[in-house]
Amino acid sequence: MTNEEKSALSTQFSRFLWSSVLITLSGCLGNVVDGIIVGNLIGQDGVSAINLSKPVVQLYMTLNLLLGMGASMIVGNALGKKDNTRSTYVFTLAIIINLVIGLIFTVVGLTANSSVARLLCNNELLLKPSEEYLLPMLLGAPAYMMMWTFSAMISVDGSPRLASMAIIIDNAVNLSLDLVFISLFGWGITGSSMATVVGHLVGIAIMMRHFKYKSNTLHFSLKHNQPEFFKIVSQGAPLAVASICLTLLLLTANTTVLSTLGRAGIFAFAVCMNLLQIYNLFVAGTCRTLQSLGAIQAGTGNNEAFSFVVRKSLRFITISMGITCLLVLIWPSIISLLFGAEDAASADECNRALRIFALSFIPFCYIYVLMIIYKLYGQHSMALFISFALSLTVIPVLWVMAKWMPQYIWYSYLIAYLIEGIIIFALHKGRHIQWKLEVRS
Repeated sequence: MTNEEKSALSTQFSRFLWSSVLITLSGCLGNVVDGIIVGNLIGQDGVSAINLSKPVVQLYMTLNLLLGMGASMIVGNALGKKDNTRSTYVFTLAIIINLVIGLIFTVVGLTANSSVARLLCNNELLLKPSEEYLLPMLLGAPAYMMMWTFSAMISVDGSPRLASMAIIIDNAVNLSLDLVFISLFGWGITGSSMATVVGHLVGIAIMMRHFKYKSNTLHFSLKHNQPEFFKIVSQGAPLAVASICLTLLLLTANTTVLSTLGRAGIFAFAVCMNLLQIYNLFVAGTCRTLQSLGAIQAGTGNNEAFSFVVRKSLRFITISMGITCLLVLIWPSIISLLFGAEDAASADECNRALRIFALSFIPFCYIYVLMIIYKLYGQHSMALFISFALSLTVIPVLWVMAKWMPQYIWYSYLIAYLIEGIIIFALHKGRHIQWKLEVRS
């Protein structure tokens, strides 16, 4: 690559990256803002109820990764090859599938909200706020699914700035309506969940502008002579499997921490999971950039340009994680107070957990990004292994620590990720894996 080509690709990388970071706000900052406002206006139990409901959001994300992000990788590859027929068909198919899935969850919300809440929460004192937060989340499932799918698609089609603007406005609406619904209307924790759904609907409406641009390639069409559904699933499978495991882990961790450390413990864990959302801004933004821009470079067959994108991604994730971790280690008390810690004991437990989790998330982020790199390099079995292991290694460690050393339960994540890192290194060396780009058809 010439210096001019590197400069142009670097500029393109920055556009994709920061757009992707802002897009990720749709899935995580809404929860963080909800937690802060609820913690101060409703109390610690409200923050805990939000965390207990998060497996549902993670399930939405799982399905979107499988059928939305998997499709966006194919769309990016097709656009790189100038195959507009395929890119348009895959885009349309992904939109339809994600909308149908969202409507299925709406039906679940109408018929079985209480049953879902009891599945997520085994504490009677936290059951009612969990139900109240969960109902709008289930009814508004189509908004979650469409927001993430459209943002990924229009970004890869050349409108990352529009997607970024939509996300910014989405979260501004969410924040404003949080205050209105909770304080002025008196809707409590239900209002917090409703604000998130309305914000997503506004973001979707803004992103529809993309389809009025003359420069856009994607439009709605089902004209294509080849089946694509299983190819979409294949592309999104490693990410989706990882997300499924994260869903199981979050459900298991919520139950284990609540049983072991009670309401103070689940509050501390909820704050730590909100900290993970901050890390997720960077890791998910990096992964979206790799999926989109990396898929385009793979489509053109330019191995040097693809390697350049990988290096830039790793550099960004290293710097962003280092700064975030340092800030948490220095000022954990600010975070616990921000989420409404009500007494000294809760604040102390929260501060201790935050410092440990700040370190735990570093190996998690590297392993997650490494999974994307393996996938794009054609090392599918390694990517699939990481998808399973990313969370499943934590569950047994968490159980052991809760049973035999409950005072050290917060170290479960760190220990599990370090073990997984060692296993990945051994497998990589043992299988003599070479970093060589596989150009997909």
